[in-house]
Amino acid sequence: MTFEQALKANQSVFEIDVAEEAISRLNAYYEMLNRWNARLHLVAPCSPEEFATRHVLESLMLLKHLPDSAKIADIGSGAGLPVIPCLIARSDLHATLIESSQKKSVFLREASNQLGLASTVIAKPFEDVPAPDVSFVTCRALDQFIEKIPVLMKWTPANSTLLLYGGDTLRQKLDKVKVEVFKIPMSERRYLFVVNTD
Repeated sequence: MTFEQALKANQSVFEIDVAEEAISRLNAYYEMLNRWNARLHLVAPCSPEEFATRHVLESLMLLKHLPDSAKIADIGSGAGLPVIPCLIARSDLHATLIESSQKKSVFLREASNQLGLASTVIAKPFEDVPAPDVSFVTCRALDQFIEKIPVLMKWTPANSTLLLYGGDTLRQKLDKVKVEVFKIPMSERRYLFVVNTD
């Protein structure tokens, strides 16, 4: 199954309807990432179907939580997941991608430029950067993620929403905050956590 076929075949499972033009641009992103992946190890090797479901459709689960013209900070962007698929699917969104790896930041800038995305890339650890003026903070993969959750919570602007991906360990870490939990389709024990900050 090709990447595009897998997107179309599985989008209803994630309750997502991706426009045809967006599917074409998501495919361009997938092909670009594959070209860079051998050098930078942006994502673990996987089939086109797994990339479509586990990476892209999971990322697009965020869209129902993002209002029109939402501003987002994506922490530990790496390969651009989850925020690049969201920017491709919704041109009204704007994101600041914060990635500590200089090499991965080069990929993120190149992808943003080639795909015409409304984004800014910052090549520093998020702890070294003042929080941008955003209403949403996303994070899908970050080194020492669980240990850094308290730091990330303090860093996040007041009255904004954290959109975090993780499993039961993260669920336990968030037990003292107000959180909505959404099980990720086609996964055993992985979730999208929606945390509102005060």
